[in-house]
Amino acid sequence: MSAVGALDVAILRAFRTRGHTPSRERAVALFSRLGEQAMIWFAICGAGALVDRDERPVYVRAAKTIAGVYAFNQALKLAVRRPRPKLEGLPPLAGTLSGLSYPSAHSATSFAAARLLSPALPAAPLYALAVGLGLSRPYLGLHYPSDILAGAALGAALAELAS
Repeated sequence: MSAVGALDVAILRAFRTRGHTPSRERAVALFSRLGEQAMIWFAICGAGALVDRDERPVYVRAAKTIAGVYAFNQALKLAVRRPRPKLEGLPPLAGTLSGLSYPSAHSATSFAAARLLSPALPAAPLYALAVGLGLSRPYLGLHYPSDILAGAALGAALAELAS
């Protein structure tokens, strides 16, 4: 294993062994579900488009771009085919739609959404939600930290191109 791979596993192991209680694990798993297929972001876009007529174009563009980021991320996962992490004695704490890990769709869609929605909504809470969703994945044992970083970079870059 390369030094980078060893560091990735070491950081993942720290995420999986520190700060865990049964109630915290349940809470993080529930929170992480908000990011499945970018549903929290689509909900924010839909609500914003309905409530804030002046910023409706921002919400519509964001929703379309988030959908594109998700699709691109899934295609990239199929191309890379990195399996999800397996740490002996530390099984994942939630289920996933696929066994593929790289890059994290939670991170990609979340960072794209935060960037695209920030003209209409305060950026700090958007990015806090994006970071939280991204960090929930290694906490649950579903992604390596490098998956999260790659997803965040991908989402931010694609959002920048779309804006």
